[in-house]
Amino acid sequence: MDLKGKHFLTLGDFDPESIFHLLDVAKTLKQDKKIRRPHPIMKDKTLATIFEKPSLRTRISFDVGFMQMGGNVINIRKEEVNLGKREPVKDAARNISRYVDCIMIRTFAHSLIEEFTQWSKVPVINGLTDKYHPCQVLADLFTVQEKFNDFKGLKLTYIGDGNNVAHSLLLGSSLVGMDVTIVSPGGYTPAKDVVTKANEIAKKTGSKITLAKNPEEAISAANVVYTDVWASMGQEEEAEKRKKVFKDYQVNSKLIKLADPNCIVMHCLPAHREEEITDEIFEIHAETIFDQAENRMHAQNAIMACLLG
Repeated sequence: MDLKGKHFLTLGDFDPESIFHLLDVAKTLKQDKKIRRPHPIMKDKTLATIFEKPSLRTRISFDVGFMQMGGNVINIRKEEVNLGKREPVKDAARNISRYVDCIMIRTFAHSLIEEFTQWSKVPVINGLTDKYHPCQVLADLFTVQEKFNDFKGLKLTYIGDGNNVAHSLLLGSSLVGMDVTIVSPGGYTPAKDVVTKANEIAKKTGSKITLAKNPEEAISAANVVYTDVWASMGQEEEAEKRKKVFKDYQVNSKLIKLADPNCIVMHCLPAHREEEITDEIFEIHAETIFDQAENRMHAQNAIMACLLG
């Protein structure tokens, strides 16, 4: 399957075959690393990473992953480029893309990365925007696949804010044919356009999309329970308000008892323990959560390998 030259902004831009191909490549690259088989497929290539938002996992996983594949990485700090402020986004895109082979951007507004992509001569990867987190969810799908082997018949229940992770989970789950339920309080539900897109995909793949408000009902028989912080980066001023709104949406032992007995619990990290998830449940499922974190690198390596050919 030829994905060379494409951009990776949202999972909604891809079909199921492309997603399964990326998962297959991620599996191969992870196995190669485990047996120390070198895969220098990025030799003489350079990745530029632009961080408008700070990160632990995104920064390390992209840097280490690209270098493991034999490439070079240039990290560009926010103050060094100030996209759209120091110079127009389209000028920055046309400059940077003449120097490197691939660009990863982690920023706030999704419209910014869309504009950048229009002017870039090389593939652009969305490392996170306020609307989507596609690299995270490709890694999540890879983790679910490792744990269950298949997606058919599985139910993923996400409990929390209808944010960028929830949006990408809707799209990713529907693409692989996994049922997905998003449980959020009123006023914090996923964007309507994303739900509409997910439902369009689900009609073709057999996935079932559900939006709910009651965690106890929504978690029933869930094979995968997923949560995220209640206040994302840039929402710090809302943190105290959100603690009150989301207090009944905590993933704890009482709630987990209602899920499938063999369920796994996932978190995209960082976790605010005793808020969206208790320390007890986090530690019980820590192996899966950190497998999920490791898989960021393998999934992103697959993305870069396919986009750069």
